[in-house]
Amino acid sequence: MATVNMLEAKTNLSKLVEAVESGAEAEIIIARNGKPAARLVPIETPRPRVKIGMFNGKFKIPEPDPELDAEIARMFGVED
Repeated sequence: MATVNMLEAKTNLSKLVEAVESGAEAEIIIARNGKPAARLVPIETPRPRVKIGMFNGKFKIPEPDPELDAEIARMFGVED
């Protein structure tokens, strides 16, 4: 965490923003008369959300296979 005074912040604002954006600094404190006055931090970008149903229509669901269903039922000990 770096601390800079107001004059340095005014002079080097682009560099300070770049340092925060790139991750070189997690945050930068801007001080006025030696006392912290503001905090420069990166904006958190929200993660893209996965939409339910996004693969709708992308896959073909096979028709039921009675022989395979019977075999699976036998494997689990389920009687028809």
